[in-house]
Amino acid sequence: MASRWPERLWIVRHGESAGNVARDRADAAGLGRIDIAERDVDVPLSKLGEAQACALGQWFAAQPEDERPEVVLTSPYLRALRTADVARGCGGFSPDAHRPTPDERLREKEFGVLDRLTRHGIGELYPDQAEFRRLLGKFYHRPPGGESWCDVILRLRSALDTLSLHYAERRVMIVSHQVVVLCMRYLLEQMTEAEILDIDRAGEVANCSITEYRLDRACGPNGELKLFRYNFTAPLEQAGAPVTSEPDAAVAAR
Repeated sequence: MASRWPERLWIVRHGESAGNVARDRADAAGLGRIDIAERDVDVPLSKLGEAQACALGQWFAAQPEDERPEVVLTSPYLRALRTADVARGCGGFSPDAHRPTPDERLREKEFGVLDRLTRHGIGELYPDQAEFRRLLGKFYHRPPGGESWCDVILRLRSALDTLSLHYAERRVMIVSHQVVVLCMRYLLEQMTEAEILDIDRAGEVANCSITEYRLDRACGPNGELKLFRYNFTAPLEQAGAPVTSEPDAAVAAR
């Protein structure tokens, strides 16, 4: 019986970015602002992030051809596009896979006026927003000019519809951002707010880690995607690429 879901779905967080590194420096120095010149969309991978992306590609290249991605969708942000391109160049995709396709619905959560601020900076410059977030929680809090997790989830519902319409029974990889990985889990596993926030509190999503779903045809009339592994970092560890899990530069208060 045909299914509306992909046969495999891999959701990958981009490699370490220059923004990750800058955020760590700002936190360590107790600064309110993260020192990075580019727009968030233009933040590149760090040298380590490039190595992580290649390790990811090499791991997929070592898998049987029918277990490699044949469709690759990415956030339009440079760090996600570059992760996909490097993984592709290191042999990570099916030979007939097209060049990675950007989809703006997979972009990073937008932070509005809180962009580039550390927690210290938010408390100093926007104490009202810090209090709103405390009262509402990160799932519902929407900073001025930005998005809540719910806003991200709304656009991801549309992206999942595209998967079912155009990529049913294909092997699909999505390269995106930490909040997108978590919100996709929320949707695919029909979680509650409390359940996904518990997962978020348990630890960061590692750079270039794999969250994998496999189609279970025995579930329901169309089958269901079932979680096979989450935050899987063995591809990096096997290649000797350090595992990193810092939030992005704009994600101090994600």
